[in-house]
Amino acid sequence: MSKQSFTTRTYRDDAVVLRTHKLGEADRIITLLTHHHGQLRAVARGVRRTSSKFGARLEPFMVADLQLVKGRSLDIVTQAVAKGSYGDSIAKNYDRYVVAAAMAETAERLTDVDGETSSLQYQLLVGALASLSRGAHAPELILDSYLLRAVSIAGWAPSFDVCARCGEPGPHDAFNASLGGAVCHECRPPGSPAPARQTMYLLACLLSGDWAGADASELAHRREGAGLVAGYVQWHLERTVRSLRLVERV
Repeated sequence: MSKQSFTTRTYRDDAVVLRTHKLGEADRIITLLTHHHGQLRAVARGVRRTSSKFGARLEPFMVADLQLVKGRSLDIVTQAVAKGSYGDSIAKNYDRYVVAAAMAETAERLTDVDGETSSLQYQLLVGALASLSRGAHAPELILDSYLLRAVSIAGWAPSFDVCARCGEPGPHDAFNASLGGAVCHECRPPGSPAPARQTMYLLACLLSGDWAGADASELAHRREGAGLVAGYVQWHLERTVRSLRLVERV
């Protein structure tokens, strides 16, 4: 391979590691969400050896500045410089770990086919992982805020203050995932959940980033809101986010 051809195939990007799996005796395939190139799957050679210089920088939930070389089927990671060592503090705490796993799984699903919003999804996920690693808020609140914002970026922003179907100003006492959120009495389909107004207020806070309002919420409303968020996200993804089942709701 000529030096020129190698150079033209080499590129750099910031990336967050979504997941990894073993390849051969010493390598790994890394699923990445990059800032500028969308979701990628790349080979990291030799990272499972104890002598590897950048194996620890390519663990799940780590953020790194990567150099990659384009390959025939999978790109190859040749350099990794840590930018956000969130994986260590997250992995030491079970509640944080399962929340991070649910966020990473959701990000992978949302960016698997949608490359147009991947840069925004990258920034959102990195911010959520940073907040989770430093314990800025309760892990379950960070998760639900992330999920609501992630589906909003993808084009499925939920409504909590006006009827999602007719636009009638709220507050409203029913929620329907298929219609897009809060629904008024006239638009409410049979069987729609009727959450407490405090729960709807909490979800609105999580979507808008009103952390003072979210942190002051009661546990009962957090649990009720979590069910609505999980149902809403999985309805629009049209698949189950398996990691959500591991998240413990106090």
